[in-house]
Formats: sequence, structure tokens, C-alpha cells
Amino acid sequence: MRSSLLLLCALLAVIGAAKLPSAAKVATLVKVAEFDLPGPPGKRFDYLTIDADDHYLISAHLAAKQTYVIDLRTNKVIATITDTPGAEGVEYVPEVHKFYTSNAYDNTIGVVDLKQMKVIKKLKTDAKPDGSTYAAPFHKLYVSDERGKAEAIVDVTKDEIIKTLHFDSETGMPQYDPVALYVNLQDKNIFAVIDPATDEVTGRYPVGRCEGNHGMTLDPEMHRAFLSCEGNDLMTVFNLDTHQPMAFLPMASGPDVIAFDPGLNRIYVACSSGAISVFEMDDPDPYRKLEDFPVQKQVHSLVVDRETHRVYTPEQQADGKGVARMLVYDAVTKKSASSSENQVQQTPKQN
Repeated sequence: MRSSLLLLCALLAVIGAAKLPSAAKVATLVKVAEFDLPGPPGKRFDYLTIDADDHYLISAHLAAKQTYVIDLRTNKVIATITDTPGAEGVEYVPEVHKFYTSNAYDNTIGVVDLKQMKVIKKLKTDAKPDGSTYAAPFHKLYVSDERGKAEAIVDVTKDEIIKTLHFDSETGMPQYDPVALYVNLQDKNIFAVIDPATDEVTGRYPVGRCEGNHGMTLDPEMHRAFLSCEGNDLMTVFNLDTHQPMAFLPMASGPDVIAFDPGLNRIYVACSSGAISVFEMDDPDPYRKLEDFPVQKQVHSLVVDRETHRVYTPEQQADGKGVARMLVYDAVTKKSASSSENQVQQTPKQN
């Protein structure tokens, strides 16, 4: 009798659980705006950067051979900078009120004056300049000359290349923090460290299971680098103190540009297969994947506005048709999702 009663209770519990609504998975991003860009549709975009001083978003339209300056307050394009053929990297330098484009089609670094909204100078590099980063205390811009297997170093007070470092590998994205300058040696799966005071390479370290470490972003506070590994679709967490990889998380296929939002402890990776892979960091470990947020295919780049936590990503196609537009997403967190749910529950029904 007792066993029959227990069996009945278990059966009722299963039936009751089956009737309970399952918790819906909350997306990490929500689209809040989209707007068209001037360039021809269906042409590839690349890096973006934010000029926080002027509230500008700067977007490199690689295959359209031009770069856009967009007012973040209005989502309006206020300038189209031509003569940036094959612009890949783009970096804003506050102290000179300029930004610099890495022009892959003519192997130059373009110097753009934001007051004049035009290219005022070009600096010749070896082959296919790509990602770039700025070391403010040293007034130096570092540009990865990807196919040239080099790192070009620009003195922004003179707008001159003062040194070029050569490697035995194609160079991926460089990044700077108050400690050092870092660059991906993507052919060798090596993470190189450069002293910005002397511009000498001080170390080279393997990145473990990561293959093709092209993209990079940093968390300077926790001394972490996040690497986008194009060869095997892994997001690798690299410890900048021990110079060792410490975590490997799967991404959607086709990863490219990676960005970190320190306010939310989130890492975003643009993946050309049609997703933004989203990760979260806790205290500072462990790391976990939140989702592959669906977007259009051929999305290669994104940037995070650290003041608003908004994510901007350009699209070159929509459902297989060519477009040229910018998508704007708000970050959805547990707190914001809970607040929205409470507002819905408290809204009185309309008769």
C-alpha cells in the first residue's frame, strides 16, 4: 500500500511539473534601432571605434573604400570620409582629435582630421594594414601590418612611422593596457608582448588550444586578454600575469572582431555565420557562455559603447540581399529583464 501511494505521488508530481510553463530564455541583446548607411549595399564592413569626446561612432566600410562618422545622439551620418580604400582598422586618438584608418587596398595608414573631416596624410606600410591600438602615455599608434608580418609604430605628434617590428607570422589585432602592448601572431598561435617604452619584444607565449588568434580585446583591471580564435572557433581567456591560457569556450563559426564591456563583464564576438557570441565573466572567474545571439550572416564587426552598454554592428546583407546599415542593440541583463517583467505585471488591464 505504501509503495503504491509513493508511486501515485510521484506520478502526480510529474503530471504537475509537465503542466508548469517552462521559463523562457531571455536574450542578451534587444534591437533598439537600425539605420541605412551611404555606401553601396552588399559590401563588407570592418572595425568600428567610438570617439567619446564628440559622441561619434566611426565605421570602416572596407569594400566601399570609405569610412563613416556617425553622431551617436541622433544615429545620423554626419560625414563620409573617402580615400580610405579597404579600410580595416580604425582608431581614435583624443589628444590630436584625429582617427587613423588601416587601408588594405593601398597599404597605407590614413590620417583623418575630425575638424576638417578628411584625410590629411597617408603613411606607407608593408602589406595589408589591419587592426590598431593607441598607447596614450607614449603618443604611439600601433598598426598590425597583417600580410607584411609586421607592426608599424606611428608617432601621432608627427604622424610619422618611427619603427616597424617584423615577425615570422601574420599579425592579428594589437591591444594596449597600462602594462604593455600585446599583439597576436596568428599563424604561429603565439601571443607577443612589446614594451612600448623601447618598442622591443619582451616575450612570446603559446595560446594553447586556440588556433588562429586574430581578434583581441582586454580587461586591464583583471589582467585578462580575450582572444578570438578563427581557426577552431574558440574564445580563449589569456592570463596577462602568468602568460598562460586559462579557459576555452566555443563560439559560433566565423568569429572575427571581439569586444569587452567592463561595466557588464561581458564579451561579444561578431561571427560571420550569423551570430554574436556572448560570454560573461564573474569575479573574475569562471567564464560562461550566455548565447549565440542571432544576427544576419556576414556580420564581421561590432563595438560596445561603454557609457550606454549599447552594441553597434554593421550589416552588409539581410536575408541574402545586399544592404548597408547599422544595427543598434541594448544589452539585456537579469536586472533589466526582471524590471521589464515587473512593469508588465503591474500594468493594469485595459477594458
